[in-house]
Amino acid sequence: MTDEKKITYVSMLSDEDTHAEYEKALREVESKYFGRHYPMYIGDREVFSEYGEFEDKSPIDTSIIIGYFQKGAREHIREAITKAYENFPRWANLDWRERVKIIQNASKLINERKYEIAAIITYEVGKNRMEALAECYEAIDALRYYARIMEENNGYEKELGPGGPGEKCRMICKPYGAWVVISPFNFPFMLANGMIQGALITGNTVVFKPTSEAPLSGLILYRIFIDAGVPPGVLNYVTGPGDIFEDEVVTNEKIAGIAFTGSRDVGMRLYRRFTSSQPYPKPIILEMGSKNPVIITSKADIEKAIQGVIRAAFGYCGQKCSATSRIYVHRDIAEEFTKRLIEETKKIKVGDPRRRDVFMGPVINRKAFDSFINYVEVAKRDGGRILYGGHVLRDGELARGFYVEPTIITGLDRDHELFKKELFVPILLVDIFSTLEEALREANRTDYGLTAGIFSEDPAEIDYFLKNIEFGVTYVNRRGGATTGAWPGAQTFVGWKASGSTGKGVGGPNYLLSFMREQSVTIVQER
Repeated sequence: MTDEKKITYVSMLSDEDTHAEYEKALREVESKYFGRHYPMYIGDREVFSEYGEFEDKSPIDTSIIIGYFQKGAREHIREAITKAYENFPRWANLDWRERVKIIQNASKLINERKYEIAAIITYEVGKNRMEALAECYEAIDALRYYARIMEENNGYEKELGPGGPGEKCRMICKPYGAWVVISPFNFPFMLANGMIQGALITGNTVVFKPTSEAPLSGLILYRIFIDAGVPPGVLNYVTGPGDIFEDEVVTNEKIAGIAFTGSRDVGMRLYRRFTSSQPYPKPIILEMGSKNPVIITSKADIEKAIQGVIRAAFGYCGQKCSATSRIYVHRDIAEEFTKRLIEETKKIKVGDPRRRDVFMGPVINRKAFDSFINYVEVAKRDGGRILYGGHVLRDGELARGFYVEPTIITGLDRDHELFKKELFVPILLVDIFSTLEEALREANRTDYGLTAGIFSEDPAEIDYFLKNIEFGVTYVNRRGGATTGAWPGAQTFVGWKASGSTGKGVGGPNYLLSFMREQSVTIVQER
């Protein structure tokens, strides 16, 4: 945790200084950043594309133009990869302690600029102030945590052996080379930060492509690392169409590894193309979302469970890979629980996330908006009952954004596609069970395996859940978020099955190992 004042659900709402600083930043970023034309950064050059630009519009109000960003072409991606490749030797050979200092500098800069960064996140992806500021604090703590991990492991150098007389043996973990980092929209600052710092602190170089939904958040992160002391070319920033970028990345033999967070479809395509196109096996770190369950047993604290489920299902409009998307409620408490769930969901304030009292802002874009409409119609068509929500919001100030209601659906068959598919919109499916064994079976009956939760006050039920759940991140009785809210150094955020590729989660002590390979060194000293 950072030493500075930490933003929480409770402290943020009561801290007037925080509100004042954030609202000041909301005003300032408009004049400082919006409507400008931004280049790519390749090596030490600012690059403007001859293929034109794309607009970055706010989902809050699509008449707000965040900025204009370059449509990078294949030659730009290739140049960025070449720069990262050429700059690898000097960065890899820099003493690891110097890289740690640079990462620590970056954490200080984010702390100094956190209100501005949070305001940009709000405008660009529609997060409320609480979630946007929390993302900044999480980025700060992640940098500090991994600086400490490097120090605790002595830069991953360890004395071993001896294997024989006169042998002096040691193991050294060394970087692979030039990495590509591809980040998503839902945590445009923190998730990019996690992957970039993982590569940089271990001695790799980076070509960074932010999502086209949030290129300014990515640019601000790039500038922070450069300002902290990362040399240009060690980190490169490119924007543009994902398909062009992908085609070059998977086939370019100068690429040593890929770190990607996003959808399963894109992640698996990258995996198959990269592993089949390269001349030998290379690392690819994938975090690909999930279909996260929560079990509420007859021995649950209902009020605690209600709070945990609502925060995890509808926080940031359900657009988190850790969002609660399906719940299994014991039949003995199903009626009472569902009634209370609806009552509390009705209290959620949906609207412009710049407003202090808003919990749920817009979904990210027209595609998500249309998907929400389609999923609701599919549920109705196939016998589902809309217990609450199901509507889009188009009145007044919401008319130019992508606003929908938090939605609760029951009555669908357990094999229905909505129980299987990651929806990434604020839709929560409710099912009823009779035995804990049944609930665990249904919770595990998915290709995904990121986060899962249970609410029960019975130690035996909790123990059974933890022994049998097939998900990488598990929560018990978590009022603050039934499946969401992992923090660096506290919860390693690791996906099982179709949710991840390495078994080593960001935020945990083993994450950096994915960016390094071991080298055994044996020196024989004659007597």
